[in-house]
Amino acid sequence: MESRNLSPLKMFMAMASEHRPEFHFAEGNRDFAAWKAAALPPVLATLGRWPVAVAPHPQLVAEWVDRGIRKRRYLLDVSPHSSAALQVNLPATGEGPWPTLLCWHGHGPYGKEPVMGNASDDGIRQNIAQHNYDYGHQMAEAGFVTYAIDWMGCGERNDNGKRHFFNHNGGRDWCNLYYLHATMLGMTSLSINLAHERAATDFVLTLPEVDGARLGVMGLSGGGTMTLWSALTDDRFRAAEIICYSNLWECFGIRDLNYCGMQIAPDLYRLVDLPDLQGLLAPLPLLVDIGIHDRGFLVDDATECYRQVEAIYKASGHPENLELDLFVGDHAWGGNLSKSFFQKHLT
Repeated sequence: MESRNLSPLKMFMAMASEHRPEFHFAEGNRDFAAWKAAALPPVLATLGRWPVAVAPHPQLVAEWVDRGIRKRRYLLDVSPHSSAALQVNLPATGEGPWPTLLCWHGHGPYGKEPVMGNASDDGIRQNIAQHNYDYGHQMAEAGFVTYAIDWMGCGERNDNGKRHFFNHNGGRDWCNLYYLHATMLGMTSLSINLAHERAATDFVLTLPEVDGARLGVMGLSGGGTMTLWSALTDDRFRAAEIICYSNLWECFGIRDLNYCGMQIAPDLYRLVDLPDLQGLLAPLPLLVDIGIHDRGFLVDDATECYRQVEAIYKASGHPENLELDLFVGDHAWGGNLSKSFFQKHLT
């Protein structure tokens, strides 16, 4: 009897194994400029419509000092019908304006809190220790202003949490539900989150402590997704660090099911793979962190992604603008090159 495949997942895996994105950067391609000019517009178009910009109406809620770092909490409007809590960390010493870093969080129950150094309970402290996660605090200690908001579905913008208490999702991932809602309206979760980032960045750049000409972005995991797209869509960022978000969509996405609605856009994989998407940043200075023992973004696939990005940066004529922190660890911030990388490119 002829063997038949009744598994939809096997079908998608077979489709991915045969798929070559339209703008995949081919080995030996020497015309980087033509490739980027052709690929970038349709890639950005996959994001769909963006929310319209609104006045921020910022409210300074609190100021405090935590282990020498001055911290502020603001509330501000980021799009029609939506506001966000913004935290800003200021260096303990020296005089501003300072180089400034947007610090995106990854998936997890706490949103921006561990990233920005909230170590107020055992759960957050364990989260920080597991992922070396408080880069928003550590980079402020190193002399950078850092700032962060939660993306939709995390931290204070998790609809299951306090002040919202929407629990009728039945345990379904809010990232996927928001993606469904957004695409019904011609948007994506990415376009909405990126619009919220722009609103936060617009406001942060009005602060006297911030040097808007020295702006960088960094983030772990899903924060690496947001770092990549923030740098692609907002040319105010002069350098980026993508932490543990290097792989191939055939592998980490379709095979391993390690992605969600906040990371994707319709038609995106038809156009590019993740190494191509990262390569579209060139010649922007880019630091990539890969954990040898990362269980979510396996090192075999992650290093293949980096190899392809390396070829694109070489073709751009600026291979010196790409750096790798290949560290001994799991899904975490390597932190070995970050300070020197941003000091070099933002000073």
